[in-house]
Amino acid sequence: MTSFVKASLIAIALSAGIASSAIASEIEVGPRPAFLIEKMADGALKDELRACAGKPVSKTLFSIGHRGAPLQFPEHTRESYMAAAKMGAGIIECDVTFTKDKELVCRHAQNDLHTTTNILGTELADKCTRGFTPAGDGKASAECRASDITLAEFRTLNGKMDAANSKAETVEDYMNGTAGWRTDLYAAAGGTVMTHAESIALIASLGGKFTPELKSPSVEMPFEGFTQADYAQKMIDEYKQAGIPASDVWPQSFNLDDVLYWIENEPEFGAQAVYLDGRYSSDGFDILKPESFEPSMQELADRGVNYIAPPIWMLLTVADGRIVPSPYALEAKKSGLEIIAWSFERSGSLANGGGWYYQSVKDVLSSDGQMYEVLDVVAQDVGIVGMFSDWPATVSYYASCKGLK
Repeated sequence: MTSFVKASLIAIALSAGIASSAIASEIEVGPRPAFLIEKMADGALKDELRACAGKPVSKTLFSIGHRGAPLQFPEHTRESYMAAAKMGAGIIECDVTFTKDKELVCRHAQNDLHTTTNILGTELADKCTRGFTPAGDGKASAECRASDITLAEFRTLNGKMDAANSKAETVEDYMNGTAGWRTDLYAAAGGTVMTHAESIALIASLGGKFTPELKSPSVEMPFEGFTQADYAQKMIDEYKQAGIPASDVWPQSFNLDDVLYWIENEPEFGAQAVYLDGRYSSDGFDILKPESFEPSMQELADRGVNYIAPPIWMLLTVADGRIVPSPYALEAKKSGLEIIAWSFERSGSLANGGGWYYQSVKDVLSSDGQMYEVLDVVAQDVGIVGMFSDWPATVSYYASCKGLK
């Protein structure tokens, strides 16, 4: 890293710190926790959470800002990260991908610029892998990759709420597809997109810790000589260059080979590397037949994996009308794996079953008041160590009330 780049990062951190120190110093959770508590069925959990009203809420590592706070702020933007810190998220996520000139930036996918930024409304639309195609008799579509443009070009974009209108006949309508349970209120002025290095400086200034996710490339690797190992190493190197201790970083990937690379080549960072488990079929998971769910939990542990992170619904099942830990969750705990779950407040109201993230328990969900019931089961009965959330205030309130660190 050149002295100029180092100086720039220091300047970013200092300028961010002046404005953000006050933001991070006092946690605010707003009305949402109280709103959910009041919708809960009467019982001990409701009484306990209600009794915490008015008490200070502490920043907690249990509360993880999933892409920042994208329930209302454009994901992976400066504004989204600052909102997550203000709501008590002790860990904030930057999903990491790379540009045409192989610079690391924060995006959920390498090929999501058409849904998460205003690129289709700019001259850069001509550089997209596939430009906008109106719906006609099918679905409107486009594909714009971070690898289609340089870092300098990426910096000219504005973040928007992740959405697209598949029925659109115009670019303007295509970019205007935000779900009704979200909002464009904070996206109107445009979210500030960030490089991975800039996210490190900002999150550090906010007093937070880090969980970067190495995203699967949309381009064929190696990309102009840039190998998958180079990519995995570059992400870790940016923390080392910024002076961030490995103990403050939980690097993640859905690609087990990435996790194993860190374990072997960067053991201090690898000790907290998180395997994002993309095996979503709990029907085939039989703890009496480990071969039905390979690699088994024990095999992962034996290879040095310490953290596993499945979606919420993989950790839960229903027994006698109650939400209880799933066989998957029990086996993970038995094997000594720490569990992180994703993603709370991401798929709309529980009144309609909660959507994709709650599919294993949808038959017993009928009210948003059950949000804290679900969280309580995964926190207390499953024993997760962290919860990704699109609105960290909800989780921060619970964790602070329960004394979770």
